[in-house]
Amino acid sequence: MADIIEKSLKRPPWHAPFAEQLDFFRQKLNLPSERWDDIWQAAHDRGFIVAGAQGADLLTDLHAAIGRAIEDGTGIEAFRKDFVQIVNQHGWTGWTGEGSRAGHAWRTKVIYQTNMATSYAAGRWQQLNNPELQKALPYWQYHHNDSVLAPRPLHVSWDGLTLPSDHPFWKTHFPPNGWGCQCRVVPVAKAAYMQAVAAGRGPADTPDANNTDGIDHGFETAPGANRDTSLRQLVQDKLIRYPDAIAKALQTDIDSRIGALK
Repeated sequence: MADIIEKSLKRPPWHAPFAEQLDFFRQKLNLPSERWDDIWQAAHDRGFIVAGAQGADLLTDLHAAIGRAIEDGTGIEAFRKDFVQIVNQHGWTGWTGEGSRAGHAWRTKVIYQTNMATSYAAGRWQQLNNPELQKALPYWQYHHNDSVLAPRPLHVSWDGLTLPSDHPFWKTHFPPNGWGCQCRVVPVAKAAYMQAVAAGRGPADTPDANNTDGIDHGFETAPGANRDTSLRQLVQDKLIRYPDAIAKALQTDIDSRIGALK
């Protein structure tokens, strides 16, 4: 129990990956897309996309490059070099940001930071939902990172909110809550929860979970909370727009797995 609590209270930096983070990222299936919102909300727990990337080999190499960045902690500059090599190797042109140094820097930063942040958050979601930890620290507390250069007012307003771990608020407001968001959640005991309630930072002072003001478009679900949802269900819920593309991606994945067994 002590080891579980200690692990849950630590906040591993992005360059120090942990098992739950790696497990989440590795289970993602490569899915072709035209736009970043072709795969929506909860579907990101099951699918890996880079907007506009459609070739199976291209996606495989991009997925592997991000995987190395997570596992080895190589950093964004190493990923940028990998990105250039991959797009040149596969002849991928027309991608957003192509043609300028600023565009390349912006696009690679978005790909890198989004995957690092969401895989980190999904790993934390799994850690914090450990049944043994839940018995000892059954409440979660929202923490805003005050070191960010452009703090979002609503994210600042959520700092210190302390709620039961099964409160609906966490299904929509578990960070990251937008591009570049560095907020986090930590587990706390009942004593800290009671202090927060007394200070006006408890359930009675919590925004409506269905009110997603302050959350960037596409970030309205907790990373990792839907990783057990089937791809078929995500298609039926219209969170993935390309059933044909998914079928092809699934077949490619199945073929590769069968080939590995031969």
